[in-house]
Amino acid sequence: MISDFTIGVTTVAFSKDQELVSNLNKAGFKKVLINIPQRRFTKDELIEFLSQCDIAIVGLDKITEEILSQVPKLKAISKYGVGLDNIDFEACKRHDVEILHTEGVNKRSVSELALGCILNLSRNIYVTSNDLKNGKWNKSGGTQISGKTFGIIGVGHIGKDLIKLLKAFECKILVNDIIDQSDYYKVNNLIESSKEDIFKKSDIITIHTPLTNDLKYLINKETLSLMKAEAIVINTARGGLINQEDLKWALKNNIIAGAAMDAYEIEPPEDKELISLPNLITTPHIGGNSKEAVNAMGLAAINNVIQFCQKEK
Repeated sequence: MISDFTIGVTTVAFSKDQELVSNLNKAGFKKVLINIPQRRFTKDELIEFLSQCDIAIVGLDKITEEILSQVPKLKAISKYGVGLDNIDFEACKRHDVEILHTEGVNKRSVSELALGCILNLSRNIYVTSNDLKNGKWNKSGGTQISGKTFGIIGVGHIGKDLIKLLKAFECKILVNDIIDQSDYYKVNNLIESSKEDIFKKSDIITIHTPLTNDLKYLINKETLSLMKAEAIVINTARGGLINQEDLKWALKNNIIAGAAMDAYEIEPPEDKELISLPNLITTPHIGGNSKEAVNAMGLAAINNVIQFCQKEK
């Protein structure tokens, strides 16, 4: 019976949402554990928490061999969110832990944040607003994004959704992805390009990839040096895609015009100099956290848990 399974929720956003937690109870789960401290668990805390669970709903917690080897009761992990790079698939396979996941549930939330950052930086909204609050009347209105050249690295659910949003601006869009999507590119008038060409030719560069060994520090001193002086870089994906020291150097020395980050190598970020730069928008990993996305991700995670339990009966 469903009521026999103990469900643990590690993610803070889900644990805070009383409606989502209530939906687990309504589904018939009698034993539901949530993240009481409402912060990211330490490794030891995560092990202790997961050791009580048959199924865990996880967000960005790193699920590794070390963790899984100490939680033999765990049968499945239901992903709250879309990125899976925090989960060791091979370790899950070795420990017979099934991964439950629904793709694309928060794509509009992330793509809207990316577009908002693009407009804020391009039209100088962020900089001039902060200047005005500090008593400076800065009339620099920036540039329109209409007709500009965009570079989109990673053309998955979020990349495609941003492309849909950008159609109204009649931009030239350069794209790069490891998967051959030539038919989609042709239909949407996109230009398949190398990463190097995207860095050299784009006015706005936005990244929508997982974090892999090949993509670690994709944005670094060398790639930043290829960009236009007026370029802006947007990262609403994963923190390790950008070398933060190199980005700080580029922004301080006007190598590029601006950037926006929603994800960091260490969260919350510890580099106060970086996050205080006037031409850098910093948000606390809220890309997938619109009210609508939180609900959609939560319901998807719950439905995946229910289906798994029904199968296990």
